[in-house]
Amino acid sequence: MSRSLWRTISKEIGIWRLGALPGIVVIGLVILLRLNGLLQVLEWITLDTFLRLRPAEPIDERIVIVGINEEDIQDVGSYPIPDQEIAGLLQKLQTYKPRAIGLDIVRNIPVNPGHNELVAIFEEWDNIMGIEKVLLNKIAPPPNLPSTQVGFSDTLLDGDKNVRRSLLGTPIDQGYKFSLSLLLAETYLKAEGISLENGIQDPHAMRFDATELPRFLADSGGYVGTDDFGVQVLLNYRNGQQRFRTLSLNKLKTGNFNPSWIRDRVIIIGITAPSIKDFVNTSAIAGLSPVGQIYGVEFHAYSTSQILSAVLDGRVLFKTWSDPWEYLWILAWGFLTIAIARLTQSPSQNLLAVVVVSLGLVGVGYGLLVWGWWIPVAPVLLMLVTNSLLIPVFYQYDQALRSQIDVRQQTIEQTFNVIHNGPMQTLAYVMTRLQNQDLPPDELLLKLKDIKDEIWEVAEYLQQEALTQEDTIRLRSNRKLQLQLPISELFYAVSRETLAGNLPHFQTLKVKAIKFEPIPERYLTIEHKRELCLFLEESLCNVGKHAQGVTRLSATGTNNGSCYTLSIKDNGSGISSSRENRGTKQARNLQEQLGGEFRRESLAPRGTQCELTWNLAGRHWSFGRIRYGLKSFFS
Repeated sequence: MSRSLWRTISKEIGIWRLGALPGIVVIGLVILLRLNGLLQVLEWITLDTFLRLRPAEPIDERIVIVGINEEDIQDVGSYPIPDQEIAGLLQKLQTYKPRAIGLDIVRNIPVNPGHNELVAIFEEWDNIMGIEKVLLNKIAPPPNLPSTQVGFSDTLLDGDKNVRRSLLGTPIDQGYKFSLSLLLAETYLKAEGISLENGIQDPHAMRFDATELPRFLADSGGYVGTDDFGVQVLLNYRNGQQRFRTLSLNKLKTGNFNPSWIRDRVIIIGITAPSIKDFVNTSAIAGLSPVGQIYGVEFHAYSTSQILSAVLDGRVLFKTWSDPWEYLWILAWGFLTIAIARLTQSPSQNLLAVVVVSLGLVGVGYGLLVWGWWIPVAPVLLMLVTNSLLIPVFYQYDQALRSQIDVRQQTIEQTFNVIHNGPMQTLAYVMTRLQNQDLPPDELLLKLKDIKDEIWEVAEYLQQEALTQEDTIRLRSNRKLQLQLPISELFYAVSRETLAGNLPHFQTLKVKAIKFEPIPERYLTIEHKRELCLFLEESLCNVGKHAQGVTRLSATGTNNGSCYTLSIKDNGSGISSSRENRGTKQARNLQEQLGGEFRRESLAPRGTQCELTWNLAGRHWSFGRIRYGLKSFFS
């Protein structure tokens, strides 16, 4: 692996580590909040929203609600409804041969007149189910109804007072009790030859034939540490404008209905008068009036319908993943949010990516719920939004800090390059002459004065550039070039100014081949232009300082469409040392910036080639393919 590639990978790892740290903290906080049940409400809201958005379902004709409304109560003239009215209603319903009748009206004490008539009805028909309450605020069952025909009507409230679970069975001091909805469904399915049994996959669950009702557990779905006593199931409320057929007491009395609506159906009798306030809260059904509430009798209809529809129609029952899979899902999305924040280059891109990914997540969560799987969506959305706001701040801070460091480094590099290509070159010339003992004292003093003047000029140039922030470059000859010029023009100017200098070996030059093809401006930044000009100047200066006996020199720039090659060749004495000097290190740095390749080598039979090749089509941090033109220019 090349050094430049490794540096890029190391830099990217460092950036990812910086952004990953706050992202991982957010992931940990979300998981901690979820483990402590603090995200339950968000997950419940998400579940209810998805349920409301499902397509409308056809009416379940197996269930008929007989709702005693305000008008019925006024016609009867009293409340509670007398036993005589209930007995007459039950007697009339039996004439239409329903499979099961659920009486969701408390009858723990007589409500005369007509109590004896109601007792007689209870004793005559075994398809009539009454209710009791076995949890808080217990209510006894009708005293004359066999215990096998009594189901509890208790509902389970979540922390937001909504009902999302149905309790089908629970042990109590007097034995094991079943709910009204389960007894009604069991009675209906017996006529189909289907009986209630224990589950196979879960022996504690309930099963009708091949349909096993997924048992609710303490941490199912978005729930955390919920009391999962008895046998509970998640409620898949039926959706649509009209879920069940509803008849009033008055319609039953007058016969204003189709008798086929009742035959072989489950009939549930209850109160649908707002003044009685027998309501169950739910946000999972669209178009409710009043909003967010259904009558208690309707709740039993939904619960009964869920069982019958699952067994007979294959309608989905809600299932959830186990905790390890849920938290693995959350972790995976958490690291995806970190990646999104890293890979997006601007706030607008980040916002677009977050919106697209969020819509995809919601779509997946909704689709799986329609198929019967309730998966974590709210925690992932919370992570996605939080990380999309938080992580880019860290990346931008890091980018700003790196930018400041780069600017400072560029200033240092630029200062050193100007000194190196100016006073240091003159000093090197003086030292060479002194070693050869051919520098008279008068000329030595003159050169030392030149060095002093050049140092002051460098200082003035850097100060002026800092004040004006001009995009310029100062050459060894003290000429200042505007970097906004096309790079080919800059190359020509650098070559002319440098070769006109007084370096010793320029005096023997006889042939100078100078040609630079243009480069589209979009491929180079101002700083790249500066570095390339300094590279060219340094390479030419090296010829003037070290290429003894040089007679021919070429400085060319070749654009083949995908790559550009800047090459300096001479037929001098060749490379005398393998040690990399300042100019070579500068060239190595430039090759990394451009994503190219630098080489410096001796030519046969004599001479030196200094060449930089980079890919024009790629980004500056990518690695272009190396293309050498290894033709022997000098023979």
